Amino acid sequence: MLTDLRPEGPAEYFDRLAEETTVNGRGMTDYDLPTAAHERTPLLLRRCLAYLCAALREAQKEFGDSGVKGYVSLSFADTEDALLTAHVTFCTPLPDVRPYVADLERVENEAVAEISVEDCRLWS
Repeated sequence: MLTDLRPEGPAEYFDRLAEETTVNGRGMTDYDLPTAAHERTPLLLRRCLAYLCAALREAQKEFGDSGVKGYVSLSFADTEDALLTAHVTFCTPLPDVRPYVADLERVENEAVAEISVEDCRLWS
């Protein structure tokens, strides 16, 4: 899906999930957003969801794959100004690979959403 972001040369990975998240897990561009959390949060989240849904729709259109899941995570940077940051990652749940987020409801210190192409249809 994001082959242009693939690192040069082959690498050794523990499993397919580790490879997928290494290759495609990316921080969302946010340098142009306001720093105040109440202004920044909706803009950053909207940007993440637009990117994620576009990628999931393209995966379904191009490859017929509706099993790909997208994950958006929001957390505060561990810096002096503690800006809200976001990451978007894609992976396909596989029976022989541990899930990207094993227990989504128990995640602490960040907000994480698992989104399918079906979920994106709700926002179209």
